[in-house]
Amino acid sequence: MPERVYIEELSKHVGEEVTLSGWLYNRRSSGKIHFIQVRDGSGICQCVATINDLGAEAFAAADHLSQETSLQVTGIVREDKRAPGGYELTAKSYRVISGSVDYPITPKEHGVAFLHDQRHLWIRSSKQHAILRVRSEVEQACRDFFYDRGFTLFDAPVFTPTSCEGTTNLFEVDYFGERKAYLTQSGQLYAEAGALALGKVYCFGPTFRAEKSKTRRHLTEFWMVEPEAAYFDLDDDMRLAEDFVSYIVRRVLERRGEELKRLERDTKMLEAAASTPYPRITYDEAIEKLKAKGLEVKWGDDFGGDEETALSSEFDRPVMVHRYPSVCKAFYMKQDPARPEVALCVDVLAPEGHGEIIGGGQREDDFETLKSKILAHHLPLEPFNWYLDLRRYGSVPHAGFGMGIERCVGWITGTHHIRETIPFPRLMERLEP
Repeated sequence: MPERVYIEELSKHVGEEVTLSGWLYNRRSSGKIHFIQVRDGSGICQCVATINDLGAEAFAAADHLSQETSLQVTGIVREDKRAPGGYELTAKSYRVISGSVDYPITPKEHGVAFLHDQRHLWIRSSKQHAILRVRSEVEQACRDFFYDRGFTLFDAPVFTPTSCEGTTNLFEVDYFGERKAYLTQSGQLYAEAGALALGKVYCFGPTFRAEKSKTRRHLTEFWMVEPEAAYFDLDDDMRLAEDFVSYIVRRVLERRGEELKRLERDTKMLEAAASTPYPRITYDEAIEKLKAKGLEVKWGDDFGGDEETALSSEFDRPVMVHRYPSVCKAFYMKQDPARPEVALCVDVLAPEGHGEIIGGGQREDDFETLKSKILAHHLPLEPFNWYLDLRRYGSVPHAGFGMGIERCVGWITGTHHIRETIPFPRLMERLEP
């Protein structure tokens, strides 16, 4: 029996007879030749079928195969630079596994709402397939980066007793009818406990924000990777962040070139981002740059999408903006001892209008200062007693950051809207499929 192989492995089997197992992506006929495109999850292969190779009956039946019919095709692999992926199959036989009738997503143009209603099928398309393959590479690169640098994976809970970012954008859950619980906004506070136990940790999982935002950069459910390290200050944190992002970009360029090509992604910006150091500017410098561009901003304002786009347009790689006003940042951010009105924090802004992909900084490590900040933010003290314990028992300087997977993937793939960077997006107006 011919060996069953994946399309991405065809280069190893030139001249051999193999079997592809997949689905009909597209087909066309030219006289006595059928060009049948088969996808199998690893790529797309053109299978060339003639009446002489298939026989009259099978050849005629092939002309009626419908989109997304599952099938197996056996044939000889040959190299052809014009074919998708550079290889094609001279078909000798095929076997239909299951039919597909009236597949709803056709080659014609469809509206975005319709495509999201059919998201379970839309992810089979070439573009969505490429984006999700890049996403997989990004996630694996995150894990490999931290593993190779001695970080321990530290799983944070999804149910939390209170907020870590403010109470206005929490998803509330009835916890056994006895009390309220909330879906996590971040694993950071728990990662801090991990860092003081294990030195260097990272958590990686879903996070939830009930923010009533409909911008192209927001989801209500998204994935974050959040490293935290003991004895780290802001400078250590910034070095880690730029090393991390550049590593991910290099990894995708090296391993997902075909997907980037399929997405028609201009990789010049990515090639620049693959090397460090990244430019660093203070919030004060950022304000001056924005005013020079004619934007109406004043000191103390947080930056939105327009401001981030304007700032990043000056650079050919991500830019790191540090020391924002303390009033813009969460209660756990440490104030700069030399200038208490600013926090020891950093945002990493991706170029090409994709905005913030990383936010982080040094954490407040003094017990009394942290306690007073919790109260100043009108947060209940009791749920944070365990967090304050980290400052009671052997507190040390420590820092970390969070990177949103979807924003990173959106930038690397050049995807305009973040909803296409996750298999099943959750938005204000969308909870299905």
